[in-house]
Amino acid sequence: MSDTLPDTISLIIPAREKDLGGFKVRRVLPVARRRMVGPWIFFDHMGPADFAPGIGINVRPHPHINLATVTYLFKGNILHRDSLGTRSVIVPGDVNLMVAGKGITHSEREEDSAIAKMRHLDGLQLWLALPEADEEMDAAFFHYDANEIPQTEINGATVRVMMGQAFGLTSPVKTFAQTLYVEIKAQAGSAIDAPLSAEERAIYACDGALEIDGHRLEQYEMAVLTPGAGVQIKALDEAHFVIIGGEPLTERHIYWNFVSSRPERIEQAKVDWQSQDGIAFPKVPGDDQEFIPLPE
Repeated sequence: MSDTLPDTISLIIPAREKDLGGFKVRRVLPVARRRMVGPWIFFDHMGPADFAPGIGINVRPHPHINLATVTYLFKGNILHRDSLGTRSVIVPGDVNLMVAGKGITHSEREEDSAIAKMRHLDGLQLWLALPEADEEMDAAFFHYDANEIPQTEINGATVRVMMGQAFGLTSPVKTFAQTLYVEIKAQAGSAIDAPLSAEERAIYACDGALEIDGHRLEQYEMAVLTPGAGVQIKALDEAHFVIIGGEPLTERHIYWNFVSSRPERIEQAKVDWQSQDGIAFPKVPGDDQEFIPLPE
């Protein structure tokens, strides 16, 4: 296979390891050369990680504005709590959509019963930038059971359409702009065409290697596709990958957990979080004794 990128791929982004205090994630977006793919502005691969008893996910309450988080697990579980009063154990196959809008506070931990055991965690957490008209909407949380997510079999591959429309399937998960999010588990040697239903698209290899128009995409790499290009994806091994995309949005600014089309809105969010007055960012019921301070 050639080292030169085909015309159908505009950029390859390797994941970078980030330590989140106790466990590492592989961060793909944003990078200097590519801030967003469609409305997607943040892409973390959590794990794969093994946790011994007493050690695990322990992300204290923290804030978000003007975005929506999408959490999807392959293995393990996470206890989500937020300032709306939501308490939800996120399990593999479910799609969890948290809309920050004008402001939300949430934590990601584990149940006491889970911490006592050996655990394995593997999954993705992505952020969607909200369209400007929706940035200051009321915060909300949506949960979709695994059996609500449509799936089909294509050429030896199991395809799940988590958000948007592709392969003749339509996801029930709420969207705000045109959005694409597809999971594919493929047998070695199987091939599938990337959907053309989104203007911007990217392919991330969660497990196994892929071939995209003659280019080998390694595990933990993302290929950003050229808009409008017809692309065939071939699994070189038994492979697990996702396709993300959607319509491009206007420029977004990002600082820590804050995303907005307006830099002054981020400055206000900093002040609001530092105040800890519980107004702009209400406390999380049942998890209101700790918080992550604003970075220096």
